[in-house]
Amino acid sequence: MYIIAGLGNPGGKYAHTRHNVGFDTVDYLADYYGIDVETKKFKALVGQGMIAGNKVLLVKPQTFMNLSGESIREVIDFYKIDPEEELIVIYDDISLEPGQLRLRGKGSAGGHNGIKNIIQHLGTQTFKRIKVGIGEKPVGFDLADYVLSRFHGEEKEKMEEARKRAAKAAVMIMNDGLQAAMNEYNKKVEE
Repeated sequence: MYIIAGLGNPGGKYAHTRHNVGFDTVDYLADYYGIDVETKKFKALVGQGMIAGNKVLLVKPQTFMNLSGESIREVIDFYKIDPEEELIVIYDDISLEPGQLRLRGKGSAGGHNGIKNIIQHLGTQTFKRIKVGIGEKPVGFDLADYVLSRFHGEEKEKMEEARKRAAKAAVMIMNDGLQAAMNEYNKKVEE
């Protein structure tokens, strides 16, 4: 069984912000594969179903971004999965241009507090990640204000496409392995 966790902040005020691209990607997967992600469990909204022949639990932690690890730890403990093999985390990355993806099998938090908390709760840096680029914060902007802002215009279109690509990358990781997915999705998307 795979756990696909999209990171974000709960509540309408944060919907579709840069920080919530993980939630948006999980919503895309849920809609596409007909999985209802409405059950409140493990400090998260969860939904179980099948994606391309794989048993999957879609997870949207409701702990707020910086405490995402609390929820993910509960899910992993309950289902007794190996996070190094069966966990995929989807989240925003300010070091990537809007719409670009970067898949990794391990690594540091890179300054992302949600990932930092997951690493702390899991006790490992080894788990599959799909980073979705949201672009660097403009000079003079507060980082918190930037990641909680919404996409507009051309950026919004890029992010719609990135969300679909991130969802397809998660499916490819499950079916073909991380390396094949990295070869396919770590390429720069041309404008």
